[in-house]
Amino acid sequence: MGPKGPLGVLVDPMTWRAVPYLLVSAGLGVGWFVVLSMAVPLSLALAVVWVGVPLGMATVLMWRGGAKLERRLLGAAFGIRIADPYRERPQRGLGRHIQWLLSDPATWKDLGYLLMLLPLGLVETGMSFGLWTATAMLIPQPALLAMKEGAGLHSKLIVDEWAGAWALSAVGVALLILSAYFARGMAWLHGTLATLLLGGSEEERLRASRARGIDAAEAERRRIERDLHDGAQQRLLSVAVDLGRAQAKFDSEPETVRTLIAQAHAGTKAAIAELRNLARGIHPAILSDRGLDAALSGLAARAPIRVDVAVELEERPPAAVESIAYFIVAETLANMAKHSGATEASVTVIRDHRGVVVDVWDDGIGGAVVSPGGGLAGLADRAATIDGVLVLHSPVGGPTIVRAELPCEW
Repeated sequence: MGPKGPLGVLVDPMTWRAVPYLLVSAGLGVGWFVVLSMAVPLSLALAVVWVGVPLGMATVLMWRGGAKLERRLLGAAFGIRIADPYRERPQRGLGRHIQWLLSDPATWKDLGYLLMLLPLGLVETGMSFGLWTATAMLIPQPALLAMKEGAGLHSKLIVDEWAGAWALSAVGVALLILSAYFARGMAWLHGTLATLLLGGSEEERLRASRARGIDAAEAERRRIERDLHDGAQQRLLSVAVDLGRAQAKFDSEPETVRTLIAQAHAGTKAAIAELRNLARGIHPAILSDRGLDAALSGLAARAPIRVDVAVELEERPPAAVESIAYFIVAETLANMAKHSGATEASVTVIRDHRGVVVDVWDDGIGGAVVSPGGGLAGLADRAATIDGVLVLHSPVGGPTIVRAELPCEW
C-alpha cells in the first residue's frame, strides 16, 4: 500500500528512488530510438546480401539485453519485480536459435517498450525537470532575500518584498508536494506499462510455469525409477537369489544355507534402508508430522558446519509450499557442503505479502551459477510448479544467498 497524505509521499524512499529515473528517462528513450532507428533499417537493407542476417540477430540480442537492463532499473527505481518472460533457449542449432529469437512474442514486446520510452520519457523528464526546477527556485526565496539584505550578496530573487517571498516559498512547498505525487503517479503508470510489455501475459507465465513443473515432475519420476532400479530392486533380487540357493541346499549343506540366509537378511535390511531413504527424499515424515521448523532443524543438525535456522511462520503453509521449501533448503545445504567451503550458514523462512520467502546464506567462496540440468536449475523448476521463483546471488569470493519466493494462500 502506498504512502498516505503529503507527508507520507515526501518521506517515502520509493518517491526519491523514482525521481532520478524520471529525470533521465528521456535520455534513455532518445538513445534507444536513435540506435534502433539506425540498426533495424540497416539490418533489413543488408539482409539481401546476407550481411544483414548476423547484424539483425545482433540487433535483436541488443534490444533484448536493453530490455533486461530496463527490468533491473525499474526494480531499483520503482520497486517492481518483472521476471524475464523469454522462452527456453534451444540446446543447439543456428536455425533453431534464430527461430527462437524471432518467434518469441517477448522479443517484439521488448522492442515496443524501448520505442515507447521516447514519448513517455519526454513527458516524464520534461514535467519532472520543470516541477523540480520551479520547486528549487521558489522554496528558498525568503532565505535568498535575507542573504541579499543582510550580507549584500547577489541572489536570484523573483521578488524584493518579504510578503512576496514568503508567498512564493509557500507555492514552492505546494509544488514540492505536487512534484512528489507526480513522481509516484508516473512511476505507477510507467511500471504498469512496463509490466504489460516486459513481463509477458499471465497466460504465458502460467504456461511456462506449468511446463517447468511438468519437466520437474518428469525428472523426479526418472530419478525415483533409477534409484529403485539401481538400488532397492537390485538388492531385493540378490535376496531372492540367496534364498533360492538356500532352499536348494537346505538339506545337503546346512552351513552354506546359514551363510546364505545371513546374506539375505543383510540384503533385506539394506533394501529397507534404501527404500526408507527414497521415501524420505519424496516427502520426509517429520515434515508432515511436525512442520517446516522441525524438518529444517533436522537438516541443519546433519550439516557438516553450523547452520542457524529461523522459521517465523505464525501458521503452517500449504503442504506443497512446505515440501518445496524443504527440498530447496536440503539441496542448497547439500551443494554448500560439497562445493562452497563455507564455515557457517543460516536458513531463514518468513511470511510476507508474496507468501513464503526462504533465504539460505553461507560464507563460502561463491561463484555458484544456475546451469541447465544443474541442481539449482532443478530447484527453480520445482519452485515454478507453484509459480514461485528462485533467485541466486553468489559473487566470486562469496557470500552466497539463495532466495525462494513461494506464493501461497493462507
